[in-house]
Amino acid sequence: MSSVIYQGLFFLFTLLVLALPLGWYIKEIMQGNIPKGVRFLQPLERLFYKVIGPISKKEMSAKRYGASVLLLSISSIILLIVILMTQHFMPGGSSAKNLSLPLALNTAVSFVTNTNWQAYAGETTLSNASQMFGLTVQNFVSAGVGLSVLVALLRGLSQVKKKALGNFWQDLTRSLVYILLPLAIIFAVLLISQGTVQTFKSGISYEGLEGKNLWLHLGPVASQVAIKQLGTNGGGFFGANSAYPFENPTIFSNFLENLAILLIPAALIFAFGFWVKDWKQGRTIMIVSLFFLLLAFIGVAFSEYYGPEFTHVLGSTNLEGKEMRFGVGWSSLWSVGTTAASNGSVNAMLDSFTPLGGAIPMFLMQLGEIIFGGVGSGLYGMLAFLLLAVFIAGLLVGRTPEYLGKKIEAFDIKMASIVILTPLMLTLFGAMIFVLHPEVLTWLRNQGPHAFSELLYGATSLANNNGSAFGGLLADTPFINLLGSLLMLVSRYLPIIAILLLAENMGSKKKAALSSGTLSTVSPTFVSMLIIVILVIGALSFLPALALGPIADYFTMK
Repeated sequence: MSSVIYQGLFFLFTLLVLALPLGWYIKEIMQGNIPKGVRFLQPLERLFYKVIGPISKKEMSAKRYGASVLLLSISSIILLIVILMTQHFMPGGSSAKNLSLPLALNTAVSFVTNTNWQAYAGETTLSNASQMFGLTVQNFVSAGVGLSVLVALLRGLSQVKKKALGNFWQDLTRSLVYILLPLAIIFAVLLISQGTVQTFKSGISYEGLEGKNLWLHLGPVASQVAIKQLGTNGGGFFGANSAYPFENPTIFSNFLENLAILLIPAALIFAFGFWVKDWKQGRTIMIVSLFFLLLAFIGVAFSEYYGPEFTHVLGSTNLEGKEMRFGVGWSSLWSVGTTAASNGSVNAMLDSFTPLGGAIPMFLMQLGEIIFGGVGSGLYGMLAFLLLAVFIAGLLVGRTPEYLGKKIEAFDIKMASIVILTPLMLTLFGAMIFVLHPEVLTWLRNQGPHAFSELLYGATSLANNNGSAFGGLLADTPFINLLGSLLMLVSRYLPIIAILLLAENMGSKKKAALSSGTLSTVSPTFVSMLIIVILVIGALSFLPALALGPIADYFTMK
């Protein structure tokens, strides 16, 4: 167990060392200060602006910024549906069947909303063309949209008496050209060096151990895996995701992919401190995020090492559903990393984790995926919690709540509450609808509390734009495809609209001078306050549901 803790600490140390300079770089890029080393990419940036047209040069209000986000997303969903429903007729797609409308809709919504929920096995359902021109493209774009919305909020928090939030098309282009694309190329090359497949061939025939001719599916895997992790997307090229040797071949590739999941979200916390010119504000969020992540990692690893239900077979360690090359340590770290971030990829079968080992990743999602979280969406979700904590603390001590020198008013708290409560309410709503459906038992391969855990995890994953699954739930049904699409759409875009309105309102305010009555948001007391607010909202909302699922499952197995 001690060696597993050292693994986790080494991983976090590496993450912070890389995230700090990347955070400065992201701040410079998104403020329009292009470093000399990447100015050779400026012609590509200008080409994007030329294609987009004059709209890429105008300052935008929250309404216009949000309309641009929705326009791009709706167009992307329609285009991706067309690709998936006609893939059989596209080059190289003769062996792939066209997807049904419910499955195509669910898949398109999933990838456009940065959820990457997959109700299919990628290598047997999709063609290489669909993977490259459909899914991989949206892995870039959906991450860029999240980063752009965050940047709009940062402008609102830092500027004075100005409502304009910048230009969405510029923010999106810069995030793609200077951040996501270069990082994806670097990580793809590193993954190829480890043996991750990268080819335009659909596969090769080989003779199996029983003398039968079998087919090994191949494709442009490394390029998709790199951006699926960096963009906190998570959709796997193969059905087994990052547990599959041709997608995640070695311990080093596993380390790289796990690092990629959290790298940009961690860097954005540093970028936030640089942006507002107060690194202590970023430090507050980083301490809270590391506290939850490290505590969750220790909890999962401890549960998997000392879970009681496998002692008669495997000693005291639960290795069921885990790749032996990764073991308990790297599997536990991945499970909390992918659910803390809005990623959804897996390198082990979460359905085979112990009840408490599976409950912790579920709870990380139920917090709203603010512990590092998705690219952009994680930090703006955490800032919503932070504003709520400032407001509550102000009420407790009788001071006017302020953050970064700006007063927190009723409208700001309403918008922050929408951001916080939307995924929370959708999770409970989705779980309720699942349970009440008359065919629910036909979707499940288990019974009792564990079956409810599978349903609750599925609703949690969809409503928080994560995309991972427990397993044991038959996801490809018309009802789940349609309900899941609704949950993913509302959970993604309602908070985005609220964040943009919040950003515009904060940007229009003047800054007040610091005084002895100003509440410190960088002190240990406030850090503790923020942790308590996050825990109380999560615990009070989901404890009854968790008691019926993983907690009951734990005591049943005991």
